[in-house]
Amino acid sequence: MTATQSPVTVHQFTMRFSSTPRGARLARRMCEHCLDAWDVPYDSEAHDAVTLVAAELCANAVQHGHVAGRDFRLRLTVTPTTAATRTVRIEVTDTRGESVPRLPTTATADAEGGRGLLLVEALADRWGCAPRPDGPGKTVWAEYTVG
Repeated sequence: MTATQSPVTVHQFTMRFSSTPRGARLARRMCEHCLDAWDVPYDSEAHDAVTLVAAELCANAVQHGHVAGRDFRLRLTVTPTTAATRTVRIEVTDTRGESVPRLPTTATADAEGGRGLLLVEALADRWGCAPRPDGPGKTVWAEYTVG
């Protein structure tokens, strides 16, 4: 007797974007579209949280990881973890390895920046940073479990 397993569908989107505010906006829009196409619908809590995390990581790549003439890369992956849950992984890779993200200890109400990683920390199940495996730079990643 042989048991048959149902196929596991892993969705993945990868694209390079210009390291500009316009590139970050386009990356966020592509993330929104992909999530909806992969059954994480618009206006759901998971869709909104993942989109916000992706937007923050892309904005940070533009603001803190920008190297003239170099793009950043967004990779979005949705992988089933159990029959009822999926893990969404957001990876944003830039070419500036010396500028490693650190969670701020405080962010004052009148500060112009410093809240992005606090949002990532609050919304994502896990996040971190690793050296870029295929060249100079780093990859900042976050994971979110969709129930």
